[in-house]
Amino acid sequence: MKEYGPLVHSGEIPVMVRYLVRLTEAERHTLEQLLMKGRHAATTLTRARILLKADQGEGGPGWSDGELVEAFDTSLSTIHRVRQAFVESGLDAALYRKKPTGRQFHKLDGAQEARLIALACGPAPEGHARWTLKLLAQHLVALEVVPAISPECVRTTLKKTRSSRGYTSNG
Repeated sequence: MKEYGPLVHSGEIPVMVRYLVRLTEAERHTLEQLLMKGRHAATTLTRARILLKADQGEGGPGWSDGELVEAFDTSLSTIHRVRQAFVESGLDAALYRKKPTGRQFHKLDGAQEARLIALACGPAPEGHARWTLKLLAQHLVALEVVPAISPECVRTTLKKTRSSRGYTSNG
């Protein structure tokens, strides 16, 4: 069973909750197998070693945070995060990094990028001295090149081309 340790106080402000790691036999066996194979990311293997040495259960060495920091040449906050992830979310959460949630994929394919560049290199619309990112985004939607696009996507697309208005060559 997983549990929280005592709350450590510094004056009136709680500093850090110590999370007690108590591995079951199955969890311990899983970690040992993971380390024997050694075919995982270095951070995953380090986290597995931390959990094995931090085990407060029967047969576990129960190392302190200071001992773990020295042995694995890592920071105290890393030790704390591994303990906390194990106690709150389980073995997998403690071992593996979270998948990025806000990752943005390319919104434009090659043909759409070409239309954007051609539009940006052409004359500005009537009543405007030059193209703005917002104007380009609005025109791409109006021309039905894309159903919707943000000015930021337009900016990043133009930035990676030499057709960008701000691009200058030094040679």
